[in-house]
Amino acid sequence: MIHKFKQDDVRIVLDVNSGAVHVVDEIVYDILNYYREKNNDEIIALLAGRYPKESIREAIDEIRTLESEGLLFTEDGYSSHPAFLNRKPVVKALCLHVAHDCNIRCKYCFASQGNFKGERSLMPLDVGKKALDFLIEHSGARKNLEVDFFGGEPLMNFDVVKELVNYGRKREAETGKRFRFTLTTNGVLLNEDNMQYINEHMDNVVLSIDGRKEVNDNMRYTIHGNGTYDMIVPKLLKMAEMRNGKSYYVRGTFTRDNLDFSSDVLHLADLGFKNTSVEPVVAEADKAYAIREEDLDYIFEQYETLAREYVKRHKMGQDFHFFHFMIDLSQGPCVIKRLTGCGAGAEYLAITPEGDIYPCHQFVGNEAFRMGNILHGEFEKELQISFGNAHVYNKEKCNECWAKFYCSGGCHANAYHFHKDIHIPYEIGCQMEKKRIECSLFIQAKLMKGEA
Repeated sequence: MIHKFKQDDVRIVLDVNSGAVHVVDEIVYDILNYYREKNNDEIIALLAGRYPKESIREAIDEIRTLESEGLLFTEDGYSSHPAFLNRKPVVKALCLHVAHDCNIRCKYCFASQGNFKGERSLMPLDVGKKALDFLIEHSGARKNLEVDFFGGEPLMNFDVVKELVNYGRKREAETGKRFRFTLTTNGVLLNEDNMQYINEHMDNVVLSIDGRKEVNDNMRYTIHGNGTYDMIVPKLLKMAEMRNGKSYYVRGTFTRDNLDFSSDVLHLADLGFKNTSVEPVVAEADKAYAIREEDLDYIFEQYETLAREYVKRHKMGQDFHFFHFMIDLSQGPCVIKRLTGCGAGAEYLAITPEGDIYPCHQFVGNEAFRMGNILHGEFEKELQISFGNAHVYNKEKCNECWAKFYCSGGCHANAYHFHKDIHIPYEIGCQMEKKRIECSLFIQAKLMKGEA
């Protein structure tokens, strides 16, 4: 299977199964429309009005060489890969809900403004410790483990966060495991003391802001209805500066209210943030801010605009990194990651303040997906296996999709929320993901050609 597309003056051919990316000229691009269905004479007859016959023959030979070298029209080798066939589900990451409470109110919040449709609560220390013990117990031979302190707003329970980091370090020494801690925050409670601690102890920091002041304050406001932009920007910039090469990114959401989201990404870059991720909102169709099918063409234009600016700024030495454009052309990540994605429900789980286990933070509160409770020693492994088997080969729409090894089947939660089935991808999300991949390949092509 191949996928070919043209963006601006660049023609790109992706060999889906090998991951090989080719920047081709116009004649090769056109021949590929017929290469598998027509013989050489038929192709020459079809294109003779546009190109010299000898040029067509040479281009066909070039395509045939790529094919013989395993760089074009390759067979899928992932389905029979030992790493896939012999995989055993181990838990390697937790989303630790240290706070089911929040100090701001976001209009689009999937977590019902922090309480996940339940009582507002903070995670007790003993629940957090048992969560880390659970992760160690169910991680098999895996050494490196991930823990994201999440909410609501985790800084509302920061003393427990610090105690859990200490406990994690103690358990590392006892078990030979290695915890990699991340903290996700809206920034309102950041101060000099907790920023110093976060910078020292967190391997990654996710800072929430939606972009321009009017965009951010329309969606993200205090309990009293005031915008948060002026309050958080100086703190987020300080936190980003303190990282000084350590991992962080600012994470925003765009909605139908700011379909011109490329301006928000560039605004964040202009403020000084080097690592950004601005995600499309996922919301019920009856929400005024929900993205609709008719918005996609404009959204695609925004991604293309952003890709061009990405290249332009790289050339000027003003680089910024946009999460969705950070594509790996070296056949990474690992086979399992390419087929199963984030691993929600199998390798990645969410733990609530009460110790309940869910496939990920977006399933929290849905009792149909409650997988057990760490305080009671309950863990539903059948559901874990079910999520582990929700890979691209078990999703009908993914099987014939050229993007499957990049999106890995998409988000299980989005699939369920729209179709009540984790095996049926969210179509609007699929279309946007495919466009982001194309823009990523366009950027890489420009870099390879030395045009950036």
